[in-house]
Amino acid sequence: MSTDARKPPAQIALRIRRALGGKAGWNGVAVQLGFAAVLGWIGYEIIANARTNLETQHIAAGFGFLRNNAGFDVNQTLISYTGSDTFLRVFVVGLLNTLVVSLVGIIFATALGFVVALCRLSPNWLLSRVGEIYVEIIRNLPLLFQILFWYLAVLAALPNPRASISLFGLVFVSNRGLVIPRPIGEAGFEPFLAAAAFGILASLALRIQARRALFREGRMIRIWPYVLGLLFALPLLTMLVFGAPFALELPQLKGFNFAGGARIIPEFVALTLALSIYTAAFIAEIVRAGILSVHKGQMEAGSSLGLSRGTTLRLIVMPQAMRVIVPPLTNQYLNLTKNSSLAVAIGYPDLVSVFAGTSLSQTGQAIEIIAMTMGVYLALSLATSLVMNIYGARLNRSLGA
Repeated sequence: MSTDARKPPAQIALRIRRALGGKAGWNGVAVQLGFAAVLGWIGYEIIANARTNLETQHIAAGFGFLRNNAGFDVNQTLISYTGSDTFLRVFVVGLLNTLVVSLVGIIFATALGFVVALCRLSPNWLLSRVGEIYVEIIRNLPLLFQILFWYLAVLAALPNPRASISLFGLVFVSNRGLVIPRPIGEAGFEPFLAAAAFGILASLALRIQARRALFREGRMIRIWPYVLGLLFALPLLTMLVFGAPFALELPQLKGFNFAGGARIIPEFVALTLALSIYTAAFIAEIVRAGILSVHKGQMEAGSSLGLSRGTTLRLIVMPQAMRVIVPPLTNQYLNLTKNSSLAVAIGYPDLVSVFAGTSLSQTGQAIEIIAMTMGVYLALSLATSLVMNIYGARLNRSLGA
């Protein structure tokens, strides 16, 4: 009698399945290698075809054009820039403008979205209805329409600089934008900045320590007097010792426009308002859903302990709700960053407008410019996702999830 015949039938069947599984595994590897080879061949054909077309049209390939002079101006720059600078400088200018409008939009949209969500959940009937009307109207109107509304119907309807709206003679609002005093650093600026940074970091450390004492020991530590001292008294002390940190350059009307001060262009204001208000409608629903996902018994438990509704919401409900809020909130941050490319409709000099638009039309380097632009948005999205994932992981650890 053979060895296999003496084995139980179950073991023989197991050996057969393993043998077949091994063959299936090798077959799967072969299929994947073949699929990868096909993808590689398709990619090679695309690149070779593009190179042939560029050579036929006598268009130089590569990124050497970045060293050439741009030859055009940009109406908002966070770094020094002139028309004689290179296309690489244009790329940096557009990238910084995109980062600024995205960051400011995320901050405003988050704050407004949380406020609207709390209004919708408020027991006050009027606040609840106002929040509901806001969400239903704003999220159902196209974003491009809202950008054009703020730019053409609101900001363009403001008076010209000679008849601008003045706030205390320091801030002026007109169809040319918002003009504010510009701070110019003085001798005491560096000590003032160091004191302010130290005050912020120390205040955050005090807040973390107070929360730990509250959750671990049940002790509520009053830190607001120390925070006020760190944030206001310490910088004020440096001003008394080292002098004023900066002087203000006031705007003055000269001719048909303002001279001096700092000007925020209307394109930036319109784009920021539209992105913030539109995204806040979606964030409000995300926050509302996250709060409702926490059992109402948590609010009742807080009330039974003598905590106010706001304290219960802040210390008990919101930390639990954030686990539900963070993933869809990340999607809204990504959407806002990518939607900032609609700035091209009103001429705001973001990356798409000045680099993928004007620079592309002047150089004809479509493949390189589009690839760089796509790479930037991909990198911004991945960086945002990474930061939010790290925050979500720390949140889950702190809640013991």
